[in-house]
Amino acid sequence: MRIVKSKRDLRALVSSWKADKQEVGVVMTMGALHEGHLSLVGAAKTDNDRVIATIFVNPKQFDNKADLDAYPVDTDADLKKLEDAGVDLVYLPQAEEVYPKGYSTTVAVGTMQDCLCGATRPGHMDGVTTVVSKLLIQTSPDRAYFGQKDFQQYLLIQRVASDLDLDVDVIGVPTVREGDHLALSSRNRRLSADQRAIAPTLYKVESTIADLIRQGEAVDHVLEWGRKVILDSGFDRIDYLEVRSEEDLELFSDVADRDNLLSGRIFVAAWLGNTRLIDNYPISR
Repeated sequence: MRIVKSKRDLRALVSSWKADKQEVGVVMTMGALHEGHLSLVGAAKTDNDRVIATIFVNPKQFDNKADLDAYPVDTDADLKKLEDAGVDLVYLPQAEEVYPKGYSTTVAVGTMQDCLCGATRPGHMDGVTTVVSKLLIQTSPDRAYFGQKDFQQYLLIQRVASDLDLDVDVIGVPTVREGDHLALSSRNRRLSADQRAIAPTLYKVESTIADLIRQGEAVDHVLEWGRKVILDSGFDRIDYLEVRSEEDLELFSDVADRDNLLSGRIFVAAWLGNTRLIDNYPISR
């Protein structure tokens, strides 16, 4: 496994692969790797001749400096996991390689970013779409893989690739979960034992809401019930609990078109102490 830290070295190696007609997949991470990240690597290895992983803790997507400072970093462990998973190349840039002196461009999507995490974390989505755009350009992959736990991010990146005519397929990979259905996240390691026991409530509420909607219950009613259960379980606050379209994140409430509603997805973000957890669940599961 090769490790490179500069765009020049990255591009030279990728160009040699492309000259040899090899297809390239990329998995973008901020480190603190878990099985969810490695599932993306597995999907990329299945589809491509070569796999690149990037590790870059992107400062532009943190609206809270304390959250950035608390983000877990263990690069040596991450590199070992990627090597064991069969990654060919790790791109490990420093901040100045991604955002050189004088950098002043932002990639912002005009739709789908002002809701969910975009509404509660100012500047976060612009930070995500900007860094992903740059990394897609730098790595020049045929395919890029993103976990569906961050479903809004996945849709926004699809939109960026389409709107900017980037020659890459953006592929979503299903969420990987613990045995108790908690979605894998780098943030989970920040939970205390008591908080970790509470965290699976999000999945329980989502899956129950989906069942109730399929049975014909009113959306607003079951969402009200879900908010109460989440807070009663020990969560400190809820950023959102909503039903939205999987296509464009249109907000659904008590709409008459049940078929349209059944194609939606439940989205939730809630806080346990200083840790913010997100998840989503398809109604038509």
